[in-house]
Amino acid sequence: MKLAFIINDHATELAKYSTPTMGFAAYKRGHDIYYIGVGELGYGADGTISARCKTINDRNFKSQETYFKAIQEKELTPINSSELDVLYLRNDPSDEIGDRQWAQNAAYIFGEIAVRNNVIVLNHPNSLASAVNKMYFQHFPEILRPETVISRDIKEIKEFFKSQKQKMILKPLQGSGGKDIFMMDKKNEHNLTQTVEAISRDGYVIAQEYLPAAKDGDTRMILMNGNPLIVDGEYAAIQRVNAEGDIRSNIHAGGRPDKVKITDQMLELAEIVRPKLVQDGMFLVGIDIVGNKLMEINVFSPGGLNMMGSAYERDFATEVIKSIERKVHYKLLYGNYIENSRLATL
Repeated sequence: MKLAFIINDHATELAKYSTPTMGFAAYKRGHDIYYIGVGELGYGADGTISARCKTINDRNFKSQETYFKAIQEKELTPINSSELDVLYLRNDPSDEIGDRQWAQNAAYIFGEIAVRNNVIVLNHPNSLASAVNKMYFQHFPEILRPETVISRDIKEIKEFFKSQKQKMILKPLQGSGGKDIFMMDKKNEHNLTQTVEAISRDGYVIAQEYLPAAKDGDTRMILMNGNPLIVDGEYAAIQRVNAEGDIRSNIHAGGRPDKVKITDQMLELAEIVRPKLVQDGMFLVGIDIVGNKLMEINVFSPGGLNMMGSAYERDFATEVIKSIERKVHYKLLYGNYIENSRLATL
């Protein structure tokens, strides 16, 4: 099959990321793999997507690192959506806040065009466009979410702070990777107004219940087609342990990955989110679990596959590619009789 990954930018993509991990797994299975930066997308006069990509073929590589280094050294070459079987949207819109606001929704707009061009698009682009900020999380049942208010009103946030016995988490509605996350308590209450003002410069503020279990970090679990990804009895999951003195467990923010024992409670949380993820065509998703709650649902570019694979000595990335292969097979059999949003999670 011909599989293209949309990434933010070639200059910021690293070999250890999950997208190159999946790309290398697919390459080893004999597929043609292309990497396209958001800024390299275009719309052709014939109604198809035109793009510039980096690709490589007819070479064997001993490691993911040597494979992706060779990819990065390649010149950009043209490609058209008519040549593709699958377009996998793996860019993170929160990375575009600031200098490249235009790039936040670009991939999802072009993804919708690709669907019309009979390309399988993962995750479903219409759903991704509606999930471009953390408000998407509020569409899931209250039973799995921490108590939350989303506002720019300092009075409302202060009232919530009081109702939470003067301990809560503040973060921006848009963002990821542990950026601009603050724990507010009695010790730093005097900074509450300034903190809210700083976050609200870029939009809405999320004020969220503090979960005591968060001091031990969180568990990132990967869901595929709505179900936990599992290979030979091991789940694609990792415990993200906070750096000392830091409330954030994100690996990019200094968190440390460790093995985790999957509990019935974790699987129950995954089952609660499954129906909506399937309905929305969310093929590959990362859920972040703290105690008996979810802290976040990452539907854009959930990471950790390489770390999980190393921790459990399992090839999770190849299992993902096998699932995509099945979707291509279904597409060949059924054509347009199965909509992209449904095909994405079959």
